[in-house]
Amino acid sequence: MTDATGFQRIPTTTLGELLDRDRIMDFGIRPLWGPVGRVAGPAYTVRCAPGDNLMLHTAIYRAEPGSVIVVESGDLDWALAGGNVCAIAQRRGVAAFVLDGLIRDLAEVREARFPVFARGVIPIPGAKAAVAPLGEPVTCGGVRVEAGDVIVADEEGVVAVPAARRAEVLDAALAKLAKEADGTLDDWEAAHRARVEKILAERGFEG
Repeated sequence: MTDATGFQRIPTTTLGELLDRDRIMDFGIRPLWGPVGRVAGPAYTVRCAPGDNLMLHTAIYRAEPGSVIVVESGDLDWALAGGNVCAIAQRRGVAAFVLDGLIRDLAEVREARFPVFARGVIPIPGAKAAVAPLGEPVTCGGVRVEAGDVIVADEEGVVAVPAARRAEVLDAALAKLAKEADGTLDDWEAAHRARVEKILAERGFEG
């Protein structure tokens, strides 16, 4: 399983400047309560059939501690999980859920402070009948996620860092943060203004 050590310190905004757009989930995958802290961990991938949540309910007993369970569903008519499922996942050390779908029992989840990034809530539970393999590539929020990819999620969004690029992206992100920490707002303003003016001049703007 991919080591996600270090990514807890990296904002998704930093990763959003280093990775292609296809690694950032769409804006509909949002934290369902707040303020939520940043979570980071290796993806444990799950696919649920429409109207069915069996494989997510299976995954909470199989995912290793520290994992982020990532679910492909796209179903907006039934809940993938409720308060008890989230509580068991939390008790077993799962770092968070990232779901292309809905949950229920939001008050319980919020009180337990279990991080859930999803499309929303609905009070109707899903069925438990459809079996599918665990750990296969899934699509969540428009992003292809493979087991072991590093998931970083905070109030700004959700990013999937390919496992093969973990070290490269982490090094680049830490270097970028260090450079930003050394500068002041005045420094940023000067560089930003110079960049904007240069672009405008190149494009013939005369205002």
